[in-house]
Amino acid sequence: MNKPLRRIAVFCGILILALLVRTNYLQYVRADELNTRDENRRVRIERYAHERGDIIVDGGKAVTGSKETKDSDFKYKRVWQDGPTWAPVTGYSSQAFGATQLESIEDGILTGNDDQLFFDRTMSMFTKDKKQGGNIVTTLNAAAQKAAFAGLGDKKGAVAALDPQTGAILALASTPSYDPSTFAGNSDKDSKAWQALQKDKDKPMLNRALRETYPPGSTFKVVTAAAALENGLYTDIDAKTRSPLPYRLPLSTRNLDNENNIPCENVSLREALRMSCNTVFGKISDDLGNQKMIDEANRFGFNKDVFVPVRATASIYPKDNRPQNAMAGIGQASNRATPLQMAMVASAVANDGKLMQPYMVAKRQSPSLDDIYTHQPEQLSQPLSGENAQKLQEMMKTVVESGTGGNAKIPGVTVGGKTGTAQHGLGNSEKPYAWFISYAKTDSGSPVAVAVVVEDGKANRDDVSGGGLAAPIAKAVMEAVIDGKR
Repeated sequence: MNKPLRRIAVFCGILILALLVRTNYLQYVRADELNTRDENRRVRIERYAHERGDIIVDGGKAVTGSKETKDSDFKYKRVWQDGPTWAPVTGYSSQAFGATQLESIEDGILTGNDDQLFFDRTMSMFTKDKKQGGNIVTTLNAAAQKAAFAGLGDKKGAVAALDPQTGAILALASTPSYDPSTFAGNSDKDSKAWQALQKDKDKPMLNRALRETYPPGSTFKVVTAAAALENGLYTDIDAKTRSPLPYRLPLSTRNLDNENNIPCENVSLREALRMSCNTVFGKISDDLGNQKMIDEANRFGFNKDVFVPVRATASIYPKDNRPQNAMAGIGQASNRATPLQMAMVASAVANDGKLMQPYMVAKRQSPSLDDIYTHQPEQLSQPLSGENAQKLQEMMKTVVESGTGGNAKIPGVTVGGKTGTAQHGLGNSEKPYAWFISYAKTDSGSPVAVAVVVEDGKANRDDVSGGGLAAPIAKAVMEAVIDGKR
């Protein structure tokens, strides 16, 4: 070969090699990046070219579906059965605005693209069956979820209910809510519905059960009581405590007051929880010190994100000075908790001190309804001993039987609870939050623990109380779970 031809051959060889390198770089190195780019419309068209799998409650009822669309290259869009009720659980899946919560986290199963469904996709190539998504079976109890929404009504608030023995989430309600079906497509109508939700001052798309933190108020006294028992500050729940009245906050000229001037001097732990004595629990928090209070709160799940698998915002028990730590011990100051977190507190007490990891995905199923994943309950921590948990159960039971939690009584069922009315706004200038946490116990153990928070801007300030607004909602949720097991 003469010299010019050899040069041309070498140059062509280099071009071919560069083409091979470029092709492999695009297909293997940048494949995922290119597939997920917004500009890559082909991926999105393929995603909506077949029916999406369903999200299922009560072991068999689908609360989602797929609807064929017209005048769009996206063939199917997502629809929901009773969307506002289930949006706090499912999240949304929109052709224009993406997806959240289970619709996002479990997208691979629901679209059929997950590696766990490789065999199903391969078999469909031979059988010529159309591609389908798999299903997500949740732990949600439809009756409990509906009871939570009915109880909240038109009030702002949230409910979280757990099975203390497994950690299964039985209800997860947040109001006001929204219907994900209204913006599931990509039309102008969908866009207007989306924009209206973004501008709504009541924030209907905020999942208050998982993502909003509130001062937990007197419901946190359950954690403070657990800290007192676990650290040996007190061992007999019926013995007198060392609790003066008035009680002056440490390093302060200010006294800590009790609501309605209730007589709390040296009362027992049981009586202090029944009457919700600020002075007793504020002093306990100070006697134990900030670090021991943080340690006990952490064992209940505070100061860390919780994944269910949706991420729940971390609840906070703060590192703080002595006066603030005393206030945090009664659920005020910088103490903040989600409804899920306070349901975890009630759950651990009900489960004899064992806190189970909360979860709401029980199974993942292939399109042929074969189980490809089944959740196994796991213990998250041990916030208190079995003996001390049973003491706290007795204390919470007294709150319901003869204290502020009477509205949660269920005939023939043992119910323990704790009310809370948390201060809100600078100097408590705004209407307080009404809280209630509780558990129900039957002969077979405790099937449900509940936390309810209500932000009722319409109520008269004097009418806002955990026992009055939140306890009846918790009762309805607990009854729904118990009735389903009878």
